[in-house]
Amino acid sequence: MSSNSFPYNEQSGGGEATELGQEATSTISPSGAFGLFSSDLKKNEDLKQMLESNKDSAKLDAMKRIVGMIAKGKNASELFPAVVKNVASKNIEIKKLVYVYLVRYAEEQQDLALLSISTFQRALKDPNQLIRASALRVLSSIRVPIIVPIMMLAIKEASADLSPYVRKNAAHAIQKLYSLDPEQKEMLIEVIEKLLKDKSTLVAGSVVMAFEEVCPDRIDLIHKNYRKLCNLLVDVEEWGQVVIIHMLTRYARTQFVSPWKEGDELEDNGKNFYESDDDQKEKTDKKKKPYTMDPDHRLLIRNTKPLLQSRNAAVVMAVAQLYWHISPKSEAGIISKSLVRLLRSNREVQYIVLQNIATMSIQRKGMFEPYLKSFYVRSTDPTMIKTLKLEILTNLANEANISTLLREFQTYVKSQDKQFAAATIQTIGRCATNILEVTDTCLNGLVCLLSNRDEIVVAESVVVIKKLLQMQPAQHGEIIKHMAKLLDSITVPVARASILWLIGENCERVPKIAPDVLRKMAKSFTSEDDLVKLQILNLGAKLYLTNSKQTKLLTQYILNLGKYDQNYDIRDRTRFIRQLIVPNVKSGALSKYAKKIFLAQKPAPLLESPFKDRDHFQLGTLSHTLNIKATGYLELSNWPEVAPDPSVRNVEVIELAKEWTPAGKAKQENSAKKFYSESEEEEDSSDSSSDSESESGSESGEQGESGEEGDSNEDSSEDSSSEQDSESGRESGLENKRTAKRNSKAKGKSDSEDGEKENEKSKTSDSSNDESSSIEDSSSDSESESEPESESESRRVTKEKEKKTKQDRTPLTKDVSLLDLDDFNPVSTPVALPTPALSPSLMADLEGLHLSTSSSVISVSTPAFVPTKTHVLLHRMSGKGLAAHYFFPRQPCIFDSLEPEGSITVSMGIDFCDSTQTASFQLCTKDDCFNVNIQPPVGELLLPVAMSEKDFKKEQGVLTGMNETSAVIIAAPQNFTPSVIFQKVVNVANVGAVPSGQDNIHRFAAKTVHSGSLMLVTVELKEGSTAQLIINTEKTVIGSVLLRELKPVLSQG
Repeated sequence: MSSNSFPYNEQSGGGEATELGQEATSTISPSGAFGLFSSDLKKNEDLKQMLESNKDSAKLDAMKRIVGMIAKGKNASELFPAVVKNVASKNIEIKKLVYVYLVRYAEEQQDLALLSISTFQRALKDPNQLIRASALRVLSSIRVPIIVPIMMLAIKEASADLSPYVRKNAAHAIQKLYSLDPEQKEMLIEVIEKLLKDKSTLVAGSVVMAFEEVCPDRIDLIHKNYRKLCNLLVDVEEWGQVVIIHMLTRYARTQFVSPWKEGDELEDNGKNFYESDDDQKEKTDKKKKPYTMDPDHRLLIRNTKPLLQSRNAAVVMAVAQLYWHISPKSEAGIISKSLVRLLRSNREVQYIVLQNIATMSIQRKGMFEPYLKSFYVRSTDPTMIKTLKLEILTNLANEANISTLLREFQTYVKSQDKQFAAATIQTIGRCATNILEVTDTCLNGLVCLLSNRDEIVVAESVVVIKKLLQMQPAQHGEIIKHMAKLLDSITVPVARASILWLIGENCERVPKIAPDVLRKMAKSFTSEDDLVKLQILNLGAKLYLTNSKQTKLLTQYILNLGKYDQNYDIRDRTRFIRQLIVPNVKSGALSKYAKKIFLAQKPAPLLESPFKDRDHFQLGTLSHTLNIKATGYLELSNWPEVAPDPSVRNVEVIELAKEWTPAGKAKQENSAKKFYSESEEEEDSSDSSSDSESESGSESGEQGESGEEGDSNEDSSEDSSSEQDSESGRESGLENKRTAKRNSKAKGKSDSEDGEKENEKSKTSDSSNDESSSIEDSSSDSESESEPESESESRRVTKEKEKKTKQDRTPLTKDVSLLDLDDFNPVSTPVALPTPALSPSLMADLEGLHLSTSSSVISVSTPAFVPTKTHVLLHRMSGKGLAAHYFFPRQPCIFDSLEPEGSITVSMGIDFCDSTQTASFQLCTKDDCFNVNIQPPVGELLLPVAMSEKDFKKEQGVLTGMNETSAVIIAAPQNFTPSVIFQKVVNVANVGAVPSGQDNIHRFAAKTVHSGSLMLVTVELKEGSTAQLIINTEKTVIGSVLLRELKPVLSQG
């Protein structure tokens, strides 16, 4: 035990009893105080008598009571003389308890402890290992420089003891001796070197801790013991594991080359068009050669993996930081599941884990995206946890999930925890700057919050809006006017100052409002906060320079008020501004540039994560948590350019032992792999890219994906030769392969014959990731490879059969969460659905929840006819004679067969998951593979919907705030006739017209193909040649993109 183990006031000698009596007097009556005082004295006297008795039982009883007092935090130091007399007792139980007492008080009562030092030295030779260890602990607790040589000798002897428990205590004593006398460092290093060779798991953790304290820079001591420590790691006690893992992380960063180059080099492995296969193979071989992982590096990564399942959060965190700092980026993903598991621990553990996840999620978003919902805030979370979860959600936000996150944030803003609500508003601002598609949506949402009753929410919204408007001020004059009106009601100084700054910066855009605001502020100048006063002065200066006719006198009045203000900052600012803007004889050359100084273009603020600069600290350390270098922090070195000689880790004894290890280890490794989840197994399997594995993976994966394509509602025509039927059409990337594997597992097997699966695979391989395309073929070399007619027919049957099965099964497998209630009805194909497949009672319940797609009068309608636009997928020159074109026919998917020696148009579909991201895949012939891309127009991600005007208005009322985007359109009146508007809108987007009772309002409705979210488009004609375009949808990204595409089309003649 260390001397500071127990929190209590330390008093020495007999004075403690008096002190206790005096303290008691202040809290109870005098008679009671005297009684307590006497009983205390009597009790201690009683213990002293028991310790001096001849009976061992009485001594043992007294020692138990004394140790009990220590455990409760009571001061028992006055009993030291009586206890130390029993240090030579022959009773082992008494002796053990005496040593426990002495370890606690030896440092305080050094003189008395020194009297018994000969007894401790004799005890070091005691046959009982516990006595030997306890004697060493007491000896190292007497912190007197005069006994350093005795301690050094005792540590040396104990380090060679037969008992691992004594050797462990010797390792603990090394640290105490080093802090007492650092000059003993060289001799202690010799002992550490000796103990590092120890094969006992009991000693390993303690000696590594001593190594870290005494000589962390002596990496050469670890070389010979590296493999032994890696192999012992699983069996060491938990706190020893933490210390060893941190030490080995530092060791690995100095001895191995960076494994991260591998990922960077192999990412860009696209084949050049004119290269032959042999050239490509040589090129990839060259790329792979520079980095091969050192077997010792792999040993460390492999042996720490099982510890991710440890019950101790510190061990899991240590392994996580090891994987983060030294493993290849492709393997680091397995730590995410273990870290998310720790979020079920107590709040202190959650806080540390979330801090580390926040740092990781900045650099590698993909690791934690699958666990997005684990970071949703619970009402029971403390504020510190809530703000960290918000930070992580912001880091993980992207175009695909931002709609869901904004719905979450809208709920958080209503929280009773005002600090958390304010943090949420800042988060919305950061999302708006990071994802440009939702900037306008977030801005509209924040403007809506300005009418909130809660002053803190309004104030924070103002500050965030100010930052957003700095990025694009020209477009938002209306918002600035709206905020100017709020000055009368907002009282929070920061918000008032932000509004004044905004008006000052944009005073030329709001020439009528700015002078009036200055007039109002001049009235209340003396009662304003200092922060607001400074901004009033700035506003006056800017208006004086831009609109001096109206504001000259007002500004002079404000400057006079500021001249006599109590705050010297305001007085200084007043003098500075007066000299700068009011020209006089004394004013210098600067006054000429006053306008440039005050109205200079200010850089927009950079809204960054507070965890951005923490990655230079090692994860899981105190320095990382505090974001400041703590005492004793050991920095991670950069990877060496060239790996040091690996032979320094070779040890003959270990080499002999290794001959029988692999068989057992192989079993252990296999069982460990089984223990991990499917996703981790997939990651492991993806690293070893053997042909058989990739073939089977792509085969099952493409079957699953083709099923998905059958489900999808994105349709296109494909004009293709039989070259696509070759077996070489595989998915382009590991990510697609993993997705395909998961899809095939989730969908199940709908066909039992291998032949049918292979036919299906070869059919869909060209477009496994994408909208299929129409391909015109002019090459005849590979046409002889086409499949027989019978196989074509069997494939067609397989397709239709699987398509039906998938459609029937999809509604059951759809994952429904409370956040996605609007997406409840899954859409299978764009065929008219007369009524949803729900019972009447359930229907009524769902209507009560305002489900946008649950109303029986909202159904998919037939798309309007529009001219077909054909796009080039593969040019004839690039494809060596093979050409491909595609278009979106807005019709259901129909699969067909390909005849030999000819070309044919076939329709296939794929689900883009409500995203406009480019899908990449390959068109393959017998000899070549061509990389092609399709980016779907946002309008083709929709299905037209028929609904009444009443339902349209009801749904539009639900989808307001952040779910609404709008723009003003200016065009000639002849372009605003109903037929022109209808034709222009349906040309851009696959929407259905909604009947309208007003001539000046045109409404259109659709829903997204993948999730079935409603997309409501309104074109409202205003006076003159302007119109307002409004889009309401939960899918805010799609809504913003559609607004951008519709606006120029409706504006042009």
